[in-house]
Amino acid sequence: MSLPALPEESFRRLLCVVAHPDDMEYGTSAAVARWTAHGIEVGYLLLTRGEAGMPNRPEETARLRLAEQRAACEVVGVQHLTVLEHPDGVLVYGLDLRRDICREIRRFKPDAVLGGGYEVEAPYGFDQADHRAAGLATLDAVRDAGNRWVFPEQIDDEGLEVHTVRWLLLPGLPGFGATHGVEVTGEPLRRGVASLKAHAAYLAALPDHPAPEDFIPKITAMGGRALGVEHAVLFRAHDLQAPPDFLGEAGQE
Repeated sequence: MSLPALPEESFRRLLCVVAHPDDMEYGTSAAVARWTAHGIEVGYLLLTRGEAGMPNRPEETARLRLAEQRAACEVVGVQHLTVLEHPDGVLVYGLDLRRDICREIRRFKPDAVLGGGYEVEAPYGFDQADHRAAGLATLDAVRDAGNRWVFPEQIDDEGLEVHTVRWLLLPGLPGFGATHGVEVTGEPLRRGVASLKAHAAYLAALPDHPAPEDFIPKITAMGGRALGVEHAVLFRAHDLQAPPDFLGEAGQE
């Protein structure tokens, strides 16, 4: 049985929160290209500048990677890019990180937030520490943003407002908890591949990194089989305004 399509009609603005430049470009940006083409406003929040990701000096690496990220954003139609300066490689889960993510949620006012996984083990091995910290802080910041008494200085002193997010999206893979998919066959996939290729200097610094056009379509083809289309990006989608499943089941008895 195929997975259902993500109900994109239920959101008009989406914020993607990731740890590093290039984190969005390993398949997910193909879905972003589809969303922006359909008039959905997508913003990126990068928690670090990625300065520890190359052999160059950190400041030089940060400048290079942010320039490549801006180019990648342009490819998929993302105009809103916010970059924080938490330290790359040693990102720490805690109130400072939650506060900064909460601020951007309240500022951008998304209907949906796309975060990363926060589990130690991922389908491809042990996940990187920054990714785990970013994923967990994003999960908590989504709830923080809707509570007037959490980080109240953002409301009292900065002029922001409480904001309630409906959808939390997390990466998904066939057989690893995916609940919904987004078809990216054709132009969205082409743009998704091109967005990763925009990180040319970074990829060149990684030994034996495969060409984006060689492996991104393979990932999306796996997703496509789960959705019943040629190419798709899969997600674990949580409707935060829906009643818990166990309540729905109880109500049917």
